Amino acid sequence: MRALQIAATGMSAQQMRVEVISNNLANMSTTGYNARRAEFADLHYQQATRPGTVTASDGTVIPAGVQLGLGVRPAAVSINLQQGSLSQTGGDLDLAIEGNGYLEVTLPSGISAYTRDGGLKRSPDGLIVTSDGYPVVPGVTIPDDARSISINAGGEVYAYFSDQVEPEMLGQITLASFSNEKGLEAMGSNLFLESSASGVPQVFAPGQEGLGTLRQGYLEESSVDAVREITELIKAQRGYELNAKVITAADQMLAATTQVR
Repeated sequence: MRALQIAATGMSAQQMRVEVISNNLANMSTTGYNARRAEFADLHYQQATRPGTVTASDGTVIPAGVQLGLGVRPAAVSINLQQGSLSQTGGDLDLAIEGNGYLEVTLPSGISAYTRDGGLKRSPDGLIVTSDGYPVVPGVTIPDDARSISINAGGEVYAYFSDQVEPEMLGQITLASFSNEKGLEAMGSNLFLESSASGVPQVFAPGQEGLGTLRQGYLEESSVDAVREITELIKAQRGYELNAKVITAADQMLAATTQVR
């Protein structure tokens, strides 16, 4: 009775689908979050009769054959790279990326991570860091006596001082791009790590080599579409119920078999 195992793989697949949807809905308010989608593939097939098998001495060939599928398996959880809408905050260190690219940050271990969360902060030493305290690369330090900060679309950071008319340039924020952004490894806290699937990062100034530009005083909202997620949730729930009915039907068939006298 293969139906029991096949339906079990179907229930497991729909359960995983619901978990991905729930994670999307939980991150509806997460800055720079991109929705995920569960993708599946069918399992291998048992070839009861292979297509093209010769069945008679005259060379008659079976046109289709008998191939019995064994269920479904998870293939990938891909990320939707659609950019979220921009929300105005007015913060001096709030940056939204309009277009492609990631901010590079340095983790305590010394390796680089990448994020689209532009809700930056200022450390006690004046260094521009993320909300978790990771410094943004390249490091830009804001003087204590700076009256205000301005960051243009090209990532150039300027400080204004009370005793100066002209602003002073402190540095330039760069962006990183990847040949396969979907291959980045998510590690939580809006951070991604480079992987062998993503390719090596290409770092340029904003607006160059196809990268997006920066907008000060804005943050990128989550790209989760609540209506679409609820629709997918209903479909996953119905798929789970149908696979459960298959198990019930298979159980009844087995019960009928054991009662034969």
